[in-house]
Amino acid sequence: MRDIAEAADLSPANLYNYFRGKHEILFFCQDNSLDRMIAALEKARRMRTSAAGRLRMVIVSHLRCLLDEVEGSAAHLLTSALPPREQRYLVTKRDRYEEGVRSLIAAGVRSGEFESGDPALATRAMLGALNWSVQWFRPDGPQTATAIAEGLADYLIQGLLAKEDGRTQALPEKETYYADRNQTGHGSKKRATAGRTL
Repeated sequence: MRDIAEAADLSPANLYNYFRGKHEILFFCQDNSLDRMIAALEKARRMRTSAAGRLRMVIVSHLRCLLDEVEGSAAHLLTSALPPREQRYLVTKRDRYEEGVRSLIAAGVRSGEFESGDPALATRAMLGALNWSVQWFRPDGPQTATAIAEGLADYLIQGLLAKEDGRTQALPEKETYYADRNQTGHGSKKRATAGRTL
């Protein structure tokens, strides 16, 4: 708790005014991250664009949430440390998010935009790659969190796109999903280290 208080520029006594212990902080970080991701998913579902465009919005929002927006969101890898009740709550919420991403991919398969395959397997592989980014991302690296998010979105969506005459379709044009966000905030300074792998 002392280390967390120092990182938050608070005294340990002040931190205890908001949280009773490390478990509450861990739960807050994960719950807040999932709320943001689910909100982005709902926004993507309402977009009048291709399946790839909707999925791109979800991927970029997911990574920006983990790497750029919610301090401590990497704590999502530590949910097994939570009491069983809190674990069940977060797993239910996480499963709802995963199901929504799977539905986006399944819709792309049905429309012929994505290759036929197993949407559940594709979703789990995709979310696994995105979530693991917190292990190798470094704020002082050569690329911003947004650049990493855009690049990973390209790679992941390219693997899903249906082939035409043996050639993969062109990726959809990138759209701006952050018009309502301040691009010059602290997150713009966060970067990824070159040479690190997924």
